[in-house]
Amino acid sequence: MNVKRFFMVAMMAAGVLGSPFGVAGDVEDAIRDRLSTAVPGLKISSVRESEAPGLYEVQSSNGDTIYTTSDGQYLFTGDLLKITSTGIANVSEEARAGERHQALESYGDKGIISYKASDEKTVISVFTDIDCPYCRKLHDEVAELNDYGITVNYYAYPRSGPGTPSFIKYTSVWCAEDQHAAMDAAKSGKTVEAATCENPVGEQFELGHRVGVTGTPAIVLEDGNIVRGYVPAKNLAQGLGLL
Repeated sequence: MNVKRFFMVAMMAAGVLGSPFGVAGDVEDAIRDRLSTAVPGLKISSVRESEAPGLYEVQSSNGDTIYTTSDGQYLFTGDLLKITSTGIANVSEEARAGERHQALESYGDKGIISYKASDEKTVISVFTDIDCPYCRKLHDEVAELNDYGITVNYYAYPRSGPGTPSFIKYTSVWCAEDQHAAMDAAKSGKTVEAATCENPVGEQFELGHRVGVTGTPAIVLEDGNIVRGYVPAKNLAQGLGLL
């Protein structure tokens, strides 16, 4: 569910759902129950007390973050910021990074197409679309990324969704006898022989939704932070402290 629509629906519903709750130790469950009742279809992955006193952080299964008071009546969306001795920290993004890291760790390396660096210093997880122009631009620099010690692990994220030409192309690449050759050809705009097999393309597409991918390429770093969009290989290596 779109988080803005969620916010509007939940706020309208909040006044008609009964009296506030807040028994110690049951607050998280009560928040989950109240929001689920207010917004049928909302899938909540976690509820926990936030760094800000009196606020609870609710993570939905599609990566949206909502904050609520302990009684579940007042809500707001957006990022929670914190003033520190060195500047302003984005508490919400730090939490999302932790969720991404955990999701990718739990998923493991099932069905990824990996371009490994011979002298590996770090690994990036790239959600990619065969037909995305900037995904192709990034792919042209995979060898350079490898030279910097960056292993590139590809996860399928055909933006147009299941059953579309992009989805079918990725399936053909994954099912090819030589996945790397097929990926290289597809990324250069060449036709790859159609192939089908049991594959993880749909599962990886859903994984992308769960970790908050909204476009491609989406580059998830080892700590769970995400780089949205194409970044030149040298700039990425510099940002990772490899140059």
